[in-house]
Amino acid sequence: MKKKRILLSIFCILSFSLCSQNMVNEVSKAWVSDLGNGEYKNPVLYADYSDPDVCRVGDDFYMTASSFNCIPGLPILHSKDLVNWTIVGHAIGRMPENAIFGDGVNHGGNVWAPSIRYHKGEFYIYYGDPDLGIFMTKTKDPCREWEPLVLVKEGKGLIDACPLFDDNGDVYLTHGYAGSRAGIKSLLAVTRLTPDGKKAEGESKIIYDGHDIDPTIEGPKFYKRNGYYYIFAPAGGVATGWQLAMRSKDIFGPYERKVVMDQGKTEVNGPHQGAWVDIPTGEDWFLHFQDVGAFGRITHLQPMVWKNDWPVIGEDKDGDGCGNPVLTDKKPNVGKTYPIATPAESDEFNTNSLGLQWQWHANPESWWYFTNQEKGYLSLYSVPNPDNYQSLWDVPNLLLQKIPAPNFTATIKLALKPDLRFTGERTGLIVMGLDYALLSFENTETGFTLSQVECQKADKGGMEKINASVPLKDATVYLRVKVNPDASCSFSYSTDDKKYTPLGNRFMAKEGRWIGAKIGTFCSRPLKGNDGGRVDIDWLRISK
Repeated sequence: MKKKRILLSIFCILSFSLCSQNMVNEVSKAWVSDLGNGEYKNPVLYADYSDPDVCRVGDDFYMTASSFNCIPGLPILHSKDLVNWTIVGHAIGRMPENAIFGDGVNHGGNVWAPSIRYHKGEFYIYYGDPDLGIFMTKTKDPCREWEPLVLVKEGKGLIDACPLFDDNGDVYLTHGYAGSRAGIKSLLAVTRLTPDGKKAEGESKIIYDGHDIDPTIEGPKFYKRNGYYYIFAPAGGVATGWQLAMRSKDIFGPYERKVVMDQGKTEVNGPHQGAWVDIPTGEDWFLHFQDVGAFGRITHLQPMVWKNDWPVIGEDKDGDGCGNPVLTDKKPNVGKTYPIATPAESDEFNTNSLGLQWQWHANPESWWYFTNQEKGYLSLYSVPNPDNYQSLWDVPNLLLQKIPAPNFTATIKLALKPDLRFTGERTGLIVMGLDYALLSFENTETGFTLSQVECQKADKGGMEKINASVPLKDATVYLRVKVNPDASCSFSYSTDDKKYTPLGNRFMAKEGRWIGAKIGTFCSRPLKGNDGGRVDIDWLRISK
């Protein structure tokens, strides 16, 4: 046992050392949870890390979250204290060939509600693809390459998967059902897996029906404690629901249920779906999300205690066993103080790879970009618009990142280098969602034109309209968007990064399909051909 603990400690030190090679990001200028006085404020991540799950290995914590159609997928975040998080990698570099993408974007599809577990020296992630079934990937080092995806259980509508590696070597999986694909929802099931966790054995058994009192129960997380099997699961809807805990002495039930956290009189709506994690000092904590519309599903950290073998999450003022979310609290007692850290946001594009905060809207082609470390900028090559193009909604080569705070400014410096054989190539700064708006910088017949463009109901086939335009002489321009707590966005531009001129109308950001609004850039052209132009992006900076 002592030898195992020593080896685990060595692994954690080496793993953290490798991960820390990616942790060179500056602290966010827009949102920091750590208050610097031994306390933190919620959310710990004001960004769309939807359906978070966490595991602990020694004194290291690893988180993953839903990534849906965005690539790379399954982000991996690391923390030493559950408050300060950095992105250290992704488990999926590319969706498999049988994934549903087509020539466009599978908005809201692909990767739903993953779980991450550590078992016998390996990290496992399971997730449900609502169109294909339940997948798994694993690795010995979460900061490096993960194994190719394995289809564990095929089936339309199987989602929200979480394994349990039992004490006797048996392996089980709990999952939910997506009504949009399976034709049924509000049910949880358990199935047995092969000892290697790679394949389901037999049919799933329904272990809980939430239709009567827990509608839309989903997102189950599997645990074992004091001889009980526990399933933590949200119910009642994403923005309006509550957090359940269920327990049984038999893994296939019957399960008792109890509401262990709800909104109460707080401002934290729908507090649910996340991860119970214990720490070496004996404390228990729970991470969950809150749906805040255009800003996505942001991550909160709640204190948790056990009473009579039931979890109580948050603050239980009336002692009824159902807690309410806290907005501030003492940081977890992990034995020491760690530096303030936040996920990457700004990017100077001076390394030989894309920053870990960036995701494409679909599987990328290798030629879409070039990280020009020598010159210190990112080149995006113009990609022909898809057939039957209507708007950027179905353009896969959008390079985007999550909105990082309720109040921030994003500024990008770029230079458009069009192919002068034709016109219509464009780039810009975009706020993307079901509705979107952008500063569109285009090579036209009369030269460079900057326009503020808006597209309402892009998901329903809406078309772009131009609110305002100005001609520009220079290929280099600075584009800026100011995002406010009410999700309103104001655009401006500059030719010298000193004086910024407003352009166009105020735009109300809107969430995407199952994801928050995102910000970023692109480079596109209307024509197919054997070559095209590019945009050279010097930097993108996030500030207050």
